[in-house]
Amino acid sequence: MIVSNFPKILAILGPTASGKTGLAIALAKEFDGEIVNADSRQVYKRMSIGTAKPKGIWIDGRYLVEGVPHYLMDIVDPDQEFNLSHFKGEALKTIDIILKKGKLPIMVGGTGLYFWALIDNLDIPQFAPNSQLRAQLENESLDRLVEMLKEKDPATAQVIDLKNPRRVSRALEVVLQSGESFMELRKKGQPLYNTLQIGLRWNKDELKERIETRVGMQIRDGLQEEVGELLKVGYDWKLPSMSSIGYREFRDFFDNKITLLQTVELIIKDTAQYAKRQMTWFKRDERIKWIEKDDLVEARGLVKEFLK
Repeated sequence: MIVSNFPKILAILGPTASGKTGLAIALAKEFDGEIVNADSRQVYKRMSIGTAKPKGIWIDGRYLVEGVPHYLMDIVDPDQEFNLSHFKGEALKTIDIILKKGKLPIMVGGTGLYFWALIDNLDIPQFAPNSQLRAQLENESLDRLVEMLKEKDPATAQVIDLKNPRRVSRALEVVLQSGESFMELRKKGQPLYNTLQIGLRWNKDELKERIETRVGMQIRDGLQEEVGELLKVGYDWKLPSMSSIGYREFRDFFDNKITLLQTVELIIKDTAQYAKRQMTWFKRDERIKWIEKDDLVEARGLVKEFLK
């Protein structure tokens, strides 16, 4: 379908620690844009350091980073459910508001499904809660859940975070109730936007170095204290938010089973593995225009051509 006459939006995507935020802010300033968060963890309040949320200020209900409005950040508490359907609904409303102001919506993040939900207008499968099935899955070990998912739905097992019990359980719930892969159940609808997707590509060694640097900065900025405060106010390790990379690795640390150095090494390892999975997701989409690293000049050229 020809989408050239549809409202134009920009998507900045890529693996974690690739420089998406900085590039997006620079483009927003130049092309009168406003940013829509497409990171599944930056939606949570109280979770800023571990999610690498950009530092900004709240003014009149808007989160401003270097003067650029950012939406869908700090919108739910860590114990509230926020799934793909929630994201799509909120993002559609937000993009409509930005477009009505005559500005350029810029989606930024690393959660592949969030991008596809909007760009391809996915019809997201809904299933009534099955408390009996969910209870059965919760009684299984993570290793057993992963084994089951690989057997029942190998396509989904290739791309989701297999160390995240919540993600694995949800994928299993879908395949066990429907008999079909979660990946296959998502149906494309009629496009809503004309979207330019710009992907940031780094070589493996450089990205690993950036991840190590960022994790070190997170520790210095108080990540350990942030996790401790979440536990202190009553947020449990079983919550989807607390199973995020940068948080779940602290569980054994707070149980006095590993040292802080070992915790840091785990975060770096898990983050690097996550970055690899992200690229597996994104490489499936041939529409993405890849640039080297976070090259502003190259990105600027692509946006200028797109907005003609």
